[in-house]
Amino acid sequence: MKAENETLNVLGTPLKACCFSPMTGVFRDGYCKTNAFDLGTHTVCAQVTTAFLQFSLEQGNDLITPIPMYNFAGLKDGDFWCLCVSRWIEAHNAGVAPSIRLDACHNKTLEYLDITVLNKYAIK
Repeated sequence: MKAENETLNVLGTPLKACCFSPMTGVFRDGYCKTNAFDLGTHTVCAQVTTAFLQFSLEQGNDLITPIPMYNFAGLKDGDFWCLCVSRWIEAHNAGVAPSIRLDACHNKTLEYLDITVLNKYAIK
């Protein structure tokens, strides 16, 4: 039986951390958690690639350039990051979706994507 405040992943088990270095998540706690204030629904734990980072930049979201005032060093190929589910879907449709860690993807992701699609990108 799950605890009242336990957050689940897309597999229906407790949500695992995505990454602590760089510190990710809308709450900058390392987890792809979400709530009503997370307008981007940052629920997909992805291992970003150069192709994805370039795609995101072209969409107007620069995840590459460091922003020291926010303690953000910029992402590079191989980093893990909590992505907005809508951006991941756009990348999927464009053929540049990065691989994901299913155990670190918040279960809200299933409101947007079927688990069969997510399984195709799962890091083994």
